[in-house]
Amino acid sequence: NKLAKKLGFALPPKTLLIFGVSFLLIWGNPSRAYAMHIMEGFLPLGWSVFWAIVTLPFIIMGLLSIGKTVKSHPETKMLLGLAGAFSFVLSALKIPSVTGSSSHPTGVGLGAVLFGPTAMSVLGCIVLIFQAILLAHGGLSTLGANTFSMAVVGPFVAYGVYKICQKPGAPFGLGVFLAAALGNLLTYVTTSLQLALAFPAEVGGFMASFVKFMGVFAVTQIPLAISEGLLTVVIFNLLVAYSKPELQALSLISSQNISSKGVKI
Repeated sequence: NKLAKKLGFALPPKTLLIFGVSFLLIWGNPSRAYAMHIMEGFLPLGWSVFWAIVTLPFIIMGLLSIGKTVKSHPETKMLLGLAGAFSFVLSALKIPSVTGSSSHPTGVGLGAVLFGPTAMSVLGCIVLIFQAILLAHGGLSTLGANTFSMAVVGPFVAYGVYKICQKPGAPFGLGVFLAAALGNLLTYVTTSLQLALAFPAEVGGFMASFVKFMGVFAVTQIPLAISEGLLTVVIFNLLVAYSKPELQALSLISSQNISSKGVKI
């Protein structure tokens, strides 16, 4: 708390309430977890340490980014809490797959568009910590690996796609949709890569293992990514309707890219 206040991004009570309600919505209906996050103790120690070290610089940059944003635009703290809560709720949902595993949305695209990829890395890491402790999704030993896939690669892909789509004439909503959908897909690609590196197949090595892990999630993930993209556009339209000053403060919307009815794909 003291560190957060010094950095300038201590969350107000209303923002904490958003997180709290989100936790209760998920925690109020407990079930055994089979989510995409790599489970506690599944990765060899060396790989767990490696991914934690790789992820750490992004968390540090994210803390600085959040501190700078809330100092410049303190009115955006509620949006920051919303982005974290949105990711928590979506990534806590599990969708069974015919392959016997399950998939879930990530919710990182919205936060990446609103605050940038490094800020979403911090929010995603916080989400993963709470899910590991409260819901047994993922784990603390695999926190670095899960953070890298969902909260580093996902947001950076989402933000990059969003920026590429910001060209004259391109529908603003299309950028939001593709950011959320592709951020979701690349999270799963990264998780498959992490598992393949840690557990190469006896026959075919890394590539065979990578294809196998990708196949586990592929059946459900493409329609799930499309659904997440559409939902993110809906949420963004609600923000345009009810939080327009905050979005304008973040230089996200203008009269040129937003109509009176919101964004369109």
